[in-house]
Amino acid sequence: MRTSAAVLATAGALTAAQLGLAGSASAATGPTAPKAASTKAAPRAVAGCPIDIVYTSRFQIDRNGWVTNGGLYFGIKNKSRSSIKNVTFTVTNVKNVRFGKATPTGGKVTRRTSKTVSVFDKSFKGKAKLGVKVRTHLLNTRSYKVKFAVHGTGWNCAVNQGTWGA
Repeated sequence: MRTSAAVLATAGALTAAQLGLAGSASAATGPTAPKAASTKAAPRAVAGCPIDIVYTSRFQIDRNGWVTNGGLYFGIKNKSRSSIKNVTFTVTNVKNVRFGKATPTGGKVTRRTSKTVSVFDKSFKGKAKLGVKVRTHLLNTRSYKVKFAVHGTGWNCAVNQGTWGA
């Protein structure tokens, strides 16, 4: 019985991850948190779309609610070899997130407010990356969320690319 439950739980987790529904993050805060921050980019595939969304999956927060090591990274990666024109990747606050200074990767920041950050690339070439590392303040470390939107010409992807947070 235990083996069957474990197999079903594993299959359910794999199915959710394959569909791109399992987007989560973990944050360490307080005096029990390790001193060195650990950040890793975790790609998330969007079904039928030539891009992967990449975001920080592990990070640390200081006692004031700011993410350490310069903030969080959000980006997209082109899986195809073809070029995509006029790509804009937008990260928008849904719940308890405020943005500060933004540093682009592979493009330029076209919009930065305390609740929205957009990065743009005129020609998003095959196998390229486009993203932004943004200084981030979490107002509530247990409940936060952002949403992703991607615009561009030369593909048939949905604009809304999902959410990230806890």
